[in-house]
Amino acid sequence: MATTSAAAKQLSDLNSQGTILGRNSGDLIAFYGATPIARATWATTAATLGGPGAAQTASTGGFGASTAAIMTSTMALVNACQADLATAYTLLKNYGFLP
Repeated sequence: MATTSAAAKQLSDLNSQGTILGRNSGDLIAFYGATPIARATWATTAATLGGPGAAQTASTGGFGASTAAIMTSTMALVNACQADLATAYTLLKNYGFLP
């Protein structure tokens, strides 16, 4: 039988070294009623986000490309950033950092 209390449960014991949730990366953790999940590795997260978009390359003469080519390249990078932000939002939501 679950007990109820008017006081919130404190996880900290005021240890000067801080408080750790989970003993290892396999321990499942969730916030705000989300489904508990294991910690993602940075490599997995970076691969999911796709990393930074490709930079425009320099070439000979002026900008080295027509204005249309520069706009096409720039818009492709903007679209890639939007996709990466959507993925980041989903990850943050799944980890319980966003409602």
